[in-house]
Amino acid sequence: MWIFLQLVYKNTQNLRITVSLDCNYSISQIMKHLHPIKSLFFTLITLVCLTSCTKDDVSKDSNLATVSVKLKSSTGELDKVYIEIEDVQLRVKDNFDTVNAWVSLNAINKGTYNAYDLRGESELLLVDNFEIESTYIYEIRLVLGNNNFIDLNNTLHSLDVSTLGNATPSNLVRTELVKHRFYDFVIDIDIDESVSFNEDENMMVLNPKLYTEIRQIQY
Repeated sequence: MWIFLQLVYKNTQNLRITVSLDCNYSISQIMKHLHPIKSLFFTLITLVCLTSCTKDDVSKDSNLATVSVKLKSSTGELDKVYIEIEDVQLRVKDNFDTVNAWVSLNAINKGTYNAYDLRGESELLLVDNFEIESTYIYEIRLVLGNNNFIDLNNTLHSLDVSTLGNATPSNLVRTELVKHRFYDFVIDIDIDESVSFNEDENMMVLNPKLYTEIRQIQY
């Protein structure tokens, strides 16, 4: 006699446990030998449940939101403007002069880039799935280094960001970062509007004009 016994358990991880039995014993003999199998089976179920519940509880109890930031540019005539990216920060306090008002998002891909190369779909990933405590944010800003310049007729001209320019251009965003949600920030820098020449100081100036788009996804 052939008997097929199937015991199935599914949890949130879609784990499927199947036990098959192929034998030539009588029903009474089979039931006698099933007791240790049943014990083992329910032990496995208990372990899986504990693991699953632990993971689910951690996820539900988490107070974190996830943030990514990309940089792109809009440019027309100026095709050789180089900007140095050092960081991306969020203002989480109403008063920007307060201690710890700005939180770093630990920017990746730091360095100097030709803004012309960041047009269209060629976005630069600056922050990749950074986890932050759920909070209200007021502002997002770039932090620029001093290695900013423009190539005019094969001659490099430094772009000032410390005297007349702006090394920390920003946008007001005024958004609540809700836990268990993903926020994708896309910062667009208008290069043609960001670069100017100051005749009085006889210098090229970089004062970035930014536009920020926020896309929100719940998970």
